Order: sequence, then structure tokens, then C-alpha cells
Amino acid sequence: MARADEAVDVIIRGGTIHDGSTGKPVIGDVAIRGDRIVAVGRPGRYTAARIIDAKGMIVAPGFIDPHTHADSFLRSPDAVVRVNAAWLHQGVTTVMIGVDGYGTPDVAADSGKLAGSGIGTNIVPFVGFGPVRQRVLGQDARAPSAAELGAMQALVAKGMCEGAVGLSTGLFYAPQSFATTDEVVAVAREAAIRGGLYDTHQRDESSYSIGLLGSVDEAIAIGRRAGMPVHFAHLKALGVDVHGQAGAVIAAIDAARRAGVDVTADQYPWLASGSSLDASLLPRWAVDGGGAALLKRLDDPATLARIRAEMQDNLRRRGGPGALLLIAEGFPWSGKTLAAVADEWKLDSRDAALRIIRQGIAAPGAKVGGTAVASFNMAQADVDLLMQQPWMVTASDGSDGHPRMFATFPEKYARYVRDRKVIGLPTFIRQSTGRTADIYKLDRRGYLRPGYFADVLVFDPAAYAPRADYVRPRELSVGVRQLFVNGALALDDGRATGVAAGRALLRPRPPGCAGP
Repeated sequence: MARADEAVDVIIRGGTIHDGSTGKPVIGDVAIRGDRIVAVGRPGRYTAARIIDAKGMIVAPGFIDPHTHADSFLRSPDAVVRVNAAWLHQGVTTVMIGVDGYGTPDVAADSGKLAGSGIGTNIVPFVGFGPVRQRVLGQDARAPSAAELGAMQALVAKGMCEGAVGLSTGLFYAPQSFATTDEVVAVAREAAIRGGLYDTHQRDESSYSIGLLGSVDEAIAIGRRAGMPVHFAHLKALGVDVHGQAGAVIAAIDAARRAGVDVTADQYPWLASGSSLDASLLPRWAVDGGGAALLKRLDDPATLARIRAEMQDNLRRRGGPGALLLIAEGFPWSGKTLAAVADEWKLDSRDAALRIIRQGIAAPGAKVGGTAVASFNMAQADVDLLMQQPWMVTASDGSDGHPRMFATFPEKYARYVRDRKVIGLPTFIRQSTGRTADIYKLDRRGYLRPGYFADVLVFDPAAYAPRADYVRPRELSVGVRQLFVNGALALDDGRATGVAAGRALLRPRPPGCAGP
């Protein structure tokens, strides 16, 4: 008597399967039942409610973006916006939140609220050094007392016990920049003893303070002293002073890895970074105490003269006002360079920047006064070299106004895999899936394997491409045929289904936490 065929929900048939590992791709099938993968590779005896013909398509794990600023989507009051279409259309099924040190220590409440509202992608939260320090010390540039340090440590422990993947810092940004290395180590240990990693927007990617190479050494030292893995967010050599230093950065990371420190990094495939005018141009001492304190300094002629002098050097290292594109939407200067705006206003470029910054302080809000900027300050050779490293993965650093929010993964594929052949397709997929899942120890994600969660991507290698650019940064990418998030179809035939199947991927309660 013949054996009855096993019933599944979906069979993706005949695609070229890249399973997220270093193994060679195979042509075969992927079977999905519920939120899990049932089988991969050989055709089995299955019946399915839906069979997807994937001949000629690439079938891969859903992409994982380890560094995002997806808040404008995930926290929107609009259910349609919360499906996170900007990332889904790139093939991304999981995003990290709370990066650059901005993650709340109230991890359980925040993640529960997000997941409960209906989101389109999975989220992985960090506890952030910024909110932790601000709760205890405010915006002040000072060291914590012993009691204050203990309070900061307790907040990090709380975030880790509630499921954070690690501690995120943004030591370039005030008030995080006011912390010494010793302070960061003391706080990071609380994440380390609970199994977390140290994820950092390092103190200096350029020549602002301790320099790129000094900053790389500091981040590695923090991980070594705290006893935890180190992950560099959006690793780059930013600005004319450090172009060509990617090789030295790589040598420092490789030496640390040989010495036993687990060091990895992510990178976006764009030559322009994204930040704000104040972070890019103002000296850190000028923002000690927050916006009100900055305004007082700007109103004092002697202090203003000192600020303008330091801004001049910051403009130089950024490549000049012509290299700063103002990308905040809905302002008179949107889509113009700082040089062009200064010319229109008949102002020195520093004074034009200060006018915009002043407006941001006077009318804070979601647009932050329109200070968002894309800074064209990276060298192609450095980007290429970093991309080829075995410890590198892909991240968008996706933020409003920059095309990386809508187009990072297809941009990397189109420009660096298909056109320029800096890396191959297997490396691109590995850097977007399994390697990232391994770094963050994501449970049964990042691979196409039986029993793993069914985050599955089907894309057309001939059509997968970015549409967003610096002029039109909010154009959805194309070429994803189907995308499953936890077994639910989020995209079908390239179109969003509206299904919000994302989950909060919280780590199990680690040792050292009170309670069950």
C-alpha cells in the first residue's frame, strides 16, 4: 500500500537554494508548514495548498538587518505603515532596534507593545547606553558617582534580563561621548555576564577625537576587558583624513581575533553616511547640557567664535559644504547641499548650518528641525576592502531621508555583486543571513533548515534592484517575488499582502537574573 503524501502549507519548487551557510547552492524545494520549515533540498512526498514555481529564482533565508532606525515605520499609528514595507521589499524579515546606544532599558514593555501592535518584520532589541546614562546623569558631561554607576549598571541588567541581545553604544553622540572607557566597561560588564554582545557606533570613525584607529582599539579593549564579543556598527573610514585606513582597521581587528576577542562588523554599501548637522559639525563640548545650553553658547560672541572655528575643521574633514546633502523631508532646504543653501541665504556655510540647528532646538520633534544630512565622505577602495572580510555582514543603518532605508540590500547586490563583482552571490547571501544570525545568536533564524522558522525569501536575480536614490530616497526596491515571515506571506508576486507577522525575538532569561 502506497504511503500517503504528507500535507504542508507551501512548497517552493525548483529554485536555486542558498541556505545561509557556506555550502554550495542546490536546486530543489523548500516545504513550509505553519511557521516552520519542514524540508529543504530534495523533492519529497508532499501535498501543498500552494506550490510556488521558483525555477530561475534564488531561494534564501529572509535577510537580517543588524542595524536599523526603523522607528518611523514600526512605531507608526498606521497599521499599514507598521508592516515595514521599506525592509520587506528588500527581502528583510528581521531588524535590530535600539542601535547607536538608543535602545530603551524597558525592553519587555517596549518589545511587547511593538509586537502586539502588529509589525511586518521581526525585531531584536538592544538595551542602549544613551537612555541608561540620560536617566541617571541627564545630558551632563561628567563622570558618575559610585551610586550613579550602580544605577546605570542596574538598568543594563534589567534590559538584558528582559531579553535584549546586548548593549549598544553610540560613543560619537552626546551625552554618550562624555563617558570614559572605564565607565563604558563597567556598564558593559552587566551585559557580558548575561551573555550579551557589545555593539558600538564607535567613538570616532574619522579624526574628531581619538581618531579612527584609536577608536577601533578602544572598542576592542572594551570587549576584552568586559569579557564579551565586540561588533562594530557601520564600520567605515569617514572623511578625508582617514581615507585609505581600512587596511589598518582590518589588521587591528584580525589581530584581536587571533588574540581571542570575538570581533565582527557590519557595513552599508553607500559612499555617503547619514547623520545630523549638529552631530557632524558641532564640537561635543558645545552640546554639554543639551539644546538649551547650546543656545546660550551660541548667543555668546566669544563662545560662538570658538564653535565656528571648530566647525570649520569639521567641515573640512567631511569634505566641505558641497559634500553635505540635506535630506530631511518637508523643508525649504530639502534635497540641497549645505553649500547651495548657504549661497541662497548669502551666509557662510557654518552660519547656514547653525540657523538650521537653531530651528531644530526651538521646534524639536520627529523631523528634528530638518537637520538630517547625507555626508559624502567615504572612499570606494575602503568600502570594497571592508566588504571582502570574513567577519563582515550587511546592515542598512536605515534612517529617514537616506536611500539606505529602502535600498541597502539590493544596492549591494546590484552594485557590488552583479556589476562590480567585489563579492560573489554566495558571500552576499551569507553576509545577509546565516553569518548575521550567528553573530547575534538568533534562535533558529538565518538558515533554511528543517525545524527552523520559516523566514524565507524568493527573489529574481535578474530583477532584484534598488529604486531609491539620494533624490528620491523613499522608492521601494523591486525583484522580491515572495517573502515569508514566520511562515506567513508578507510579499506575494512582489506585492505586499498587508500581513503583519513579525515577532519580538527576545533572548531567554539569562543566568544572573532574578525571578523564574
